[in-house]
Amino acid sequence: MDKILDSDINRKRTLIIFSILGIGALCVLAHFLGLTESESRTLDAFEQHQVRFDLEVPDSNISRDIYLNLKAAIAVDNRNKDVLYCYNATELRAVASISKLLTAMVVIDHYQPDSILTITKMDAKRSARSLFRTGDRARVQDFLHSALLQSDNRSARALARHIAGSYEKFANLMNKKAIEIGLNNTVMFEPTGLDERNCSTAADIVRILNVIVNTYPEISEITSKKSHRFKLLNRNKTIKLINTNKMVFSKYKVLAGKTGYIIESDYCLATILENGEGKQISVVVLGSPGPQTRFREARRLANYAFKKAG
Repeated sequence: MDKILDSDINRKRTLIIFSILGIGALCVLAHFLGLTESESRTLDAFEQHQVRFDLEVPDSNISRDIYLNLKAAIAVDNRNKDVLYCYNATELRAVASISKLLTAMVVIDHYQPDSILTITKMDAKRSARSLFRTGDRARVQDFLHSALLQSDNRSARALARHIAGSYEKFANLMNKKAIEIGLNNTVMFEPTGLDERNCSTAADIVRILNVIVNTYPEISEITSKKSHRFKLLNRNKTIKLINTNKMVFSKYKVLAGKTGYIIESDYCLATILENGEGKQISVVVLGSPGPQTRFREARRLANYAFKKAG
């Protein structure tokens, strides 16, 4: 009888010991997996979108071979980062809706593409021309298309408010992003570019374009499209977007780009182009006097730059 009792006690002790060891192992494993997942998300968020495009800009203009009707411009051979043309390329200027490229970066760093947003009265304030009414609902990715392709300001505001809670807090994220990707002469006050205090340089915009091409394929894909269609979720209406960057209809392939205009900036264009030989040129045109002039001058600059590219 005593032997049976001793055997039962030993079995119970063994079970208890193995149970404790098992629980401990599970705790350690859970902690490890939890830590690994957390660290993985942090590394993904940090490493995926922190590539810089180091660019050495000459101290003086390189603009004698071609005259362009604009205030500032730059053309860069993306393969070897040679500056092929520059005119006032480090001069600080209002950049209007080119600001939305940084807006898109911050949105993509934080967003869920299938999340649904609603345009509010705050988003609609001081933006008379828009594709959207107050109360319109759509997915984040469709609002992102609207902001980038057709430069819709209400879309940009809705995205910013969704990410940060206010336009001012979102602008802080934009400025943090600018510093992270090596922009030393860029400052943002809101997400649309309607504020003339949103300033950058032609050289910094080249850096933005190349970071996008290298690490933000979503923005490259959107801004290289000719058009995009989607349906609003609150009313039976299909929205058709047409890319404001007319270079998508040129002989060159557009890899990324954005237009911009307010009175203080005049007409602007930033784009990366690829020719039939596979050469890639970054072209930024700031302060052109007319909406079509910027594209004419961009084409002239691109033709010139592709001939000089190695």
